[in-house]
Amino acid sequence: MKAPHFYRLAALTAVAALPLALAAPASAATAINFDCQADAPVVGPQQVSLTQNADVTAPATVAPGAAFDVVIDPAPNTVPSDVGGNKVKNINTFALKFPVPANSTYVSADLAGGSGLGDTPPTISVANGVATLSFPGPIAGGSTFELPTITAHLKAGDSGTIATKLSGTSYRDPGLTFKAVASSIIGDVTAPTSCFPNPSPVFTTTTIG
Repeated sequence: MKAPHFYRLAALTAVAALPLALAAPASAATAINFDCQADAPVVGPQQVSLTQNADVTAPATVAPGAAFDVVIDPAPNTVPSDVGGNKVKNINTFALKFPVPANSTYVSADLAGGSGLGDTPPTISVANGVATLSFPGPIAGGSTFELPTITAHLKAGDSGTIATKLSGTSYRDPGLTFKAVASSIIGDVTAPTSCFPNPSPVFTTTTIG
């Protein structure tokens, strides 16, 4: 059966499209390893591991109470048009979560650029100390797209360090969710997918002082 091949690659593609986090070593690419599970009809859960790089910057130090920025600049990606004989129709309904770092306060975030993401622009919302980047898509199979550059505006606390990382600890507590849709021998199928960073790295550490 070809369906398992589709779900594994569809999951990989969609996660590779979302290498976002609120930080990274300055002037360097950060490798983020995601552990994903697609809830595929008929064939059951499908697991895939993958790595995606993103260029991001954050200051090494910041004064107490001062404002500072973290900038995330993701690279372009391409959705495959065909996987294992199955036509990839689209990937859609993205939500990426990251905690507002301890010893800092979230002020706002700006999105710039981006292309091929569908008619509805991405947005960022914050609730209960968690920021969520989301957009409905869809991104068609075979198309090239680029996520927007994110500039997160934060305010430093009084002391300590500000460590940035992604949310997510398991499939039941994901930091990233999306859906993949493809045509297969059983018709169009949709696979809701949940991912978490494994391991979950600290991307940057900013010292207050």
